[in-house]
Amino acid sequence: MIDQTQTNAESEDALPRVVERPSIFDHDPESLRAWAVAHDLPKFLGDQVLKWVYERGVLDPAAMSDVSKRGRRLLSEHLRFGEGVELAHPIASDGTSKILLGWPDPDDAPSQGSLSVLNNEPSWQTECVMIPTESRRTGCISSQVGCPVGCRFCASGLGGLDGNLSRGRIVEQAWRLGRLPGGTRLSNLVFMGMGEPLANFSAVTEAIRTIHAPWGLGISARRITVSTVGLPAAIRRFATFDLPVTLALSLHAPNDELRREIIPWAQYSTVSELLDSCREYFKRSGREITIEYILLGGFNDGVEHARELASHAKSLRCNINLIRYNEVAGLPSADRPPRTFDDFRKNSGSEESTPTSGRAEAATSPRPAGNSATNDVRQAPTLSIRTDPIRGLGISRRREYRNGRLVKPSVGCKIMPRSKDLAPPPVGF
Repeated sequence: MIDQTQTNAESEDALPRVVERPSIFDHDPESLRAWAVAHDLPKFLGDQVLKWVYERGVLDPAAMSDVSKRGRRLLSEHLRFGEGVELAHPIASDGTSKILLGWPDPDDAPSQGSLSVLNNEPSWQTECVMIPTESRRTGCISSQVGCPVGCRFCASGLGGLDGNLSRGRIVEQAWRLGRLPGGTRLSNLVFMGMGEPLANFSAVTEAIRTIHAPWGLGISARRITVSTVGLPAAIRRFATFDLPVTLALSLHAPNDELRREIIPWAQYSTVSELLDSCREYFKRSGREITIEYILLGGFNDGVEHARELASHAKSLRCNINLIRYNEVAGLPSADRPPRTFDDFRKNSGSEESTPTSGRAEAATSPRPAGNSATNDVRQAPTLSIRTDPIRGLGISRRREYRNGRLVKPSVGCKIMPRSKDLAPPPVGF
């Protein structure tokens, strides 16, 4: 919406001032009812509009036939019905869909009405992914533009952090993935795209509420996974969240010395402190932790590393996901590929389990019989296998696409120093 009013200090030929319009995905029933009342519209309009958006998949106010003409006009003038602009949408042979989205940054004027159209390619870009299997459709979404952590093996943080995604922009990714052709809605959702979710705590937790809500996307909290590089204070804060989502810890190295070589934020905590906070998360939520471990050839895939990781896993209720490294532009290859999943698992001395077939969902394993959700039971770790990498799904660099096709990566990695210093975690994280 454009505000044509001018103050005395403004010149007559000054450009109109852009007034920010919130996204429909930023709203919940209570806030949209309040908006309706404030604009002299019936209170029930809020429920009508959300039904059009989430149940019928409509983002054009003009198509909402049971809303009054005035109501449709005000909705179009005051709210954005979809901010993201689809820049690329490659589909793999197995049906995996990746959507590269551009978002208006603070210098982009908002467009009025339905889905945004930008004159220039936006500088804020993120990627979301939908992975179909026979039994589920899993969405993988981003929480930030870029990443503040700067893990040495991950391309998402090569350019640092550009900014946080709002609640609405996080929800919009999931909404778009749920509207892709395929006949069924999303069954699972993971925050494993770009960014550190717990560094954008408020937006992520509010987005989870919308994604979980019956009036929203209706995804069970137990089918939502938040992946974090982990700082103890952030995990303990997340443990107070009232929805029982799954926590995935991006550990990637079994000891502090190795972890600090590949994860800059690891200097602010120890592996022991992280595991303590994960135990508290399990105690409060009753949800087993998922430990993510990317195999980097010649770095963290030795016999001693496998045994050390298994020792950690025996100290808490958890699953371990071994992840194949996905080579990306700007990060050189390793001298040799990492050990196979089977070799690493055998070296750990852990019990066998059925490998998962998922590629972006958290691994799951039945809770041992007789153990209640609140008991801190020591048990042998369960190591599950991902058939494809998930790290790298959150990379939003246009160079990843050549002639509309994704570049096929190979396996391997070498630790690469950053070209610039990274900021420490936010205060309180």
